[in-house]
Amino acid sequence: MASDATSATPLAPRNLGTFLGVFTPSILTILGVIMFLRAGWVVGNVGLVPALAIVVVANLITLATALSVSAIATNMQVGVGGAYYILSRSLGLELGGAIGVPLFVAQALSVTLYAFGFAESLRLLLPETPLRPVAAVTVLVVSLVAGRSARLALRLQVPIMVAIGLALLSLAVGVARHHGAALPLWSAVEGGAPFWTVFAVFFPAVTGLMAGVSLSGDLEDPKRAIPRGTVAAVLTGFAVYLAVPVLLAAAASPEDLASDSLIWFRVAAVPVLVFAGMWGAILSSAVGSILGAPRTLEALAADRLAPQLLLRSPAPGGPTWAHLASTALALAAVGLGDLNAVAPVLTMFFLTTYGMTNLVAGLEKLSGSPSYRPTVKVWWGVSLAGAAGCLWVMSLVNWLAAVVAVAVEVLIYFGLQRREMHAAWGDARYAALMSLIRTSCVRLKGLPVAARNWRPHILVLAGDLDRRLDLVRFALWLNQDRGLVTVCHLEIGDLESLVPQLQGHAQRMQERLDSEGLTAFAEVHVVGDFETGAVTVAQSHGIAGLDSNTVMFGWSGKPERVVSTLRIMRRMSLLGKSTVICRIAPRSWAPRPKRIDIWWGGLQSNGDMLLLFAHLLSLNPEWRSARIAVKCAVSPTSPSAWSRERIEGLLQRSRIDATPEVVETDGRSITEVIHSSSCDADLVLLGLREPEPGGEADYARRLDELLGNLPTVILVRAAGPFAGLLLGAEEEAPGAAP
Repeated sequence: MASDATSATPLAPRNLGTFLGVFTPSILTILGVIMFLRAGWVVGNVGLVPALAIVVVANLITLATALSVSAIATNMQVGVGGAYYILSRSLGLELGGAIGVPLFVAQALSVTLYAFGFAESLRLLLPETPLRPVAAVTVLVVSLVAGRSARLALRLQVPIMVAIGLALLSLAVGVARHHGAALPLWSAVEGGAPFWTVFAVFFPAVTGLMAGVSLSGDLEDPKRAIPRGTVAAVLTGFAVYLAVPVLLAAAASPEDLASDSLIWFRVAAVPVLVFAGMWGAILSSAVGSILGAPRTLEALAADRLAPQLLLRSPAPGGPTWAHLASTALALAAVGLGDLNAVAPVLTMFFLTTYGMTNLVAGLEKLSGSPSYRPTVKVWWGVSLAGAAGCLWVMSLVNWLAAVVAVAVEVLIYFGLQRREMHAAWGDARYAALMSLIRTSCVRLKGLPVAARNWRPHILVLAGDLDRRLDLVRFALWLNQDRGLVTVCHLEIGDLESLVPQLQGHAQRMQERLDSEGLTAFAEVHVVGDFETGAVTVAQSHGIAGLDSNTVMFGWSGKPERVVSTLRIMRRMSLLGKSTVICRIAPRSWAPRPKRIDIWWGGLQSNGDMLLLFAHLLSLNPEWRSARIAVKCAVSPTSPSAWSRERIEGLLQRSRIDATPEVVETDGRSITEVIHSSSCDADLVLLGLREPEPGGEADYARRLDELLGNLPTVILVRAAGPFAGLLLGAEEEAPGAAP
């Protein structure tokens, strides 16, 4: 079912600034529970210098992502939905939705993860704390606070940030009191975890930069707030994570750091401040997630990827259904108990979002799209390095979770693609593909053209497409994804009066081709008359080595149209383009082995194209079991053995599986022989010759007699520099000239 996307509109006033709307939620998510409970473990297992290297590498990846986000955000008017909005407007609805739906789920379930983290941290003081009830109450509390007012929830994060700052200060003071020895740079616990294992444990600590971007619809000036707040949060987190390992390494031995997850509390001057900072970090991360998840879901609903009911509120002034749905999902996840099995997949959803954001920024810059004019300039290499870094980290953290996450997103993508959604905005895919096409065409024109490189680029002059769909199917079968197929309708008349209809006609043709699953391009041209118009269109069709080299017509029941086609064929030969005429008989859908007959006369250079077309046809599923027979009609006095040897030699060199057959005429005409021998075939391939000027009408009558009661027939006239050479230049290729 098709759906037209509309831009998401903010459901709350845009009144948040850089500090409260972007910096605060981002930095509080970055400075989270890993800093308090795992920073010492990192230093103890690998040593101080390797730990600082881990911090640098991890933060360089997130800094690249922050710069990419900043560049994209300053190139568009960012609406509700944060990362989803950015990606959907850059990659299209299908890819945006494939990432946006899992992103929403990950944001909602992150609330549950943080709630369990808070409940488990309470056990440090109260060992009998029940996990699930405390986690459920935590989800409800943060949801109620966030649902009442986003600004209120964010204001509550300011004292939390102060608490984290005091916890850091308490750690620094404690270290200053007890430290007296030289700082150990390389000391690590014996038999500690490998470097990349430790890196995988630490990296999630720095992945909170999108928390502020998620509130894009609430920002007063997203183009200003997102770059400043995001980059500032990443750099601040970078500085803190460089300082904390140094402080911990100076305060305790590697053995204590690696084995004691509460080392902060034992070193800090005022341990209670550490508890306040840790709990504040956990709860602020939960608040950031419960603020981001509904906004992602609202953006999905605004783009008709989710029910539009989610945009409304069940009560005036209350939270939206999207907020309630996010809370319900987080509460339902509490029933799962320990979410450790789900957590790695959720991390992968976040990392794919970061990676795709980097990829979009890099491709937009690299493609040179005229519409990509961000005020924050980022070299494309930085963005693509960030994308590669995200992919690399995904494999390090948990390759199985990475595969599961990508598989889920791929399934969602194909599901959305089946809905044939149409967006009203352009995206980065067009610019990237245009850049790739241009580069390929420039390189293609510099390559030598030889017979072995020949591909059938077919221009189908279809007339009435509804009546010629089988003609297009045969063109695609003969093409077999080796070249391009263009379906062209020639509208005879005056350009000024017909041009308003062209775009709509071409669009309807393309939609019909797509609905039939036919991978071809539709075109409509206005011409003064059929013959001149066909030659003009064929002559100008194509670009940079991708010119149409074969023109296909359907057989007409009107003799004058056949005569016209034969005259066009002569001019196509002058242009170096082959001509194919198809007379398609009604098909039988009964499943049975098919047979393709090729008639070889030996007087023209058509045989190699006939044999190549039969081979390409046999590669398609509909014709895969077809038996190919190469037939030659000889008189009783002709050396039939010599004819068979020539055909067998050609088949051996061409490596095409076909059976040679020599048929004696026994006084019969060629037409009678062909009718008798091929009446039960499924397809007959015959060569064409060029009639003398003025002899087209007589040749058309002969062709009509030849086709008679035969099944589907394809008539081929090979032309161009490779006529007779498509299967090898060592031997003159056979051809048929009826």
